[in-house]
Amino acid sequence: MPSETIKLTAKFKLKETPKGLDYLFLTYREIVNFLITHAFENNVTSFYRLKKGTYKELREKYPQLPSHYLYTACQMAVAIYKSYRKRKRKGKANGKPVFKKDVVMLDDHLFKLDLEEGVVKVSTPNGRIQLKFYPAKYHEKFRNWKVGQAWLVRTPKGVFINVVFSKEVEIRGSFTFVGVDLNENNVTISLPNGEFVQIITHEREIRTGYFVKRRMIQQKIRAGRKRKELLEKYGEREKNRLNDLYHKLANNIVELAKKYGGLALEDLTEIRDSIRYSAEMNGRLHRWSFRKLQSIIEYKAKLKGVRVVFVNPAFTSSLCPICGEKLSPNEHRVLKCSNCGFEADRDVVGSWNIRLRALKMWGVPVPPESPPMKTGVGKVSRNDIYELYKSYG
Repeated sequence: MPSETIKLTAKFKLKETPKGLDYLFLTYREIVNFLITHAFENNVTSFYRLKKGTYKELREKYPQLPSHYLYTACQMAVAIYKSYRKRKRKGKANGKPVFKKDVVMLDDHLFKLDLEEGVVKVSTPNGRIQLKFYPAKYHEKFRNWKVGQAWLVRTPKGVFINVVFSKEVEIRGSFTFVGVDLNENNVTISLPNGEFVQIITHEREIRTGYFVKRRMIQQKIRAGRKRKELLEKYGEREKNRLNDLYHKLANNIVELAKKYGGLALEDLTEIRDSIRYSAEMNGRLHRWSFRKLQSIIEYKAKLKGVRVVFVNPAFTSSLCPICGEKLSPNEHRVLKCSNCGFEADRDVVGSWNIRLRALKMWGVPVPPESPPMKTGVGKVSRNDIYELYKSYG
């Protein structure tokens, strides 16, 4: 069977913060900013060129610092400078990029994680130190996974080490695709047997509710500690509620796709650049974290051996899945084809086209009339779609 690599990041909160870490955070930030300045002034976007041009000078200035900190700092500086160049081309960045966070990137030479003992050993200028972390139940699933890079992060809530784990999983050799159309308030799934499933998420109401709550706090409470604490409190509540919703939603989607072996999603990477609606609609769409939901669906599917592909999202909700002609609005959300007479809800059309595009990507011949039409369904309305996940409580 073919295999794919899954990568997940786990957080480990440290019980204590030795004083030596303060020096490490400060020194690392100085090094990254020095490297960013060098990359900015010389337009360097290559890790190897940046390391070659600065390593000797940094080695002389920080002789006690393990050399691999200089390597990871080069990686971080290149990533920051590339991101800055990309944003500047879009007119979203000015001046020179600056690294301000308390973050240290670690490779496998700089730390060693021991899940059994609940400790992580980190190399510092004064030697290797042992740091204990608070164990969490979800840490257990990573026992047989491979440990990759990590980040030492200092926040107002404490110091964390975020570790990337990877695992090889077997993906089915034979499969057929399930099309998944993600929307603000629902997810519509097209199954190969001709059925459609719509999962009502109520995500839009959740996000709007917390947005209004934060806006009221900003209007009624002047800037200060209380205002900041309330905004953080409701921001954390929203985050936790949506995370719970995303994982439950992903579990339902993967369970449906598991028997078919393939799952197709839209590649929405650049969607934010094309959002040009009213101020209210723009705000709503920018708050919608669709990529996070996609990533959760993707890794859960791969863990079950389900192949995941991403297709071009252009016109998936506006072209007829039967003849390919442009659809016209017929009711509030119903679209109709003037060429072949096909009529369906726009979300049904979207999920259907996503599934067909995934089949075409893999060279599977798609007949003029795909399976759902052969079942004799001439019109698909919202009443024909059953709800698997009606509400979130």
